[in-house]
Amino acid sequence: MGVAGSGKSTIASALARHLGREFRDGDSFHGPDNVAKMAGGQSLTDRDRIPWLKDIAAWLEATPRGIVACSALRESYRDQLRLAGPLLFLHLEIAPSTARERVAGRNGHFMPASLVDDQYATLETPSPGEPDVVRLDGEVPEPVLVARALSVVIGVPVPPHTSR
Repeated sequence: MGVAGSGKSTIASALARHLGREFRDGDSFHGPDNVAKMAGGQSLTDRDRIPWLKDIAAWLEATPRGIVACSALRESYRDQLRLAGPLLFLHLEIAPSTARERVAGRNGHFMPASLVDDQYATLETPSPGEPDVVRLDGEVPEPVLVARALSVVIGVPVPPHTSR
């Protein structure tokens, strides 16, 4: 989980390869109206996100051990996904400037960098009351982040998220 550009798809697909699990990008669950709205520079509303979250939760329920890259920005969104069963969220945390730079550098993706600030405005940082969320520094080099994510998933202690 995390804002656009945090590395969700990259890290989740790497985890799936390493663990031999099925991977889906959360973007693949968006309907054409949501994609068009974002491509046009408009933020999604909670109402826009409800069917998307339900579709992801249904896939997770049908694919136990599946891995999804999904923003899950609000606690209520994470709660909707939790209806699929026990989950583990890896929250990839990055600076807004990094997110804007990464999103602006993507080719062929429908989400413009102009929506990054809205992602941060929507983000509800997971609270200690969400023990199924592990915070990871999304700005470390990709191989380091993949190793840390794998450690979390297989149950090996990981260094604090603030260390690089």
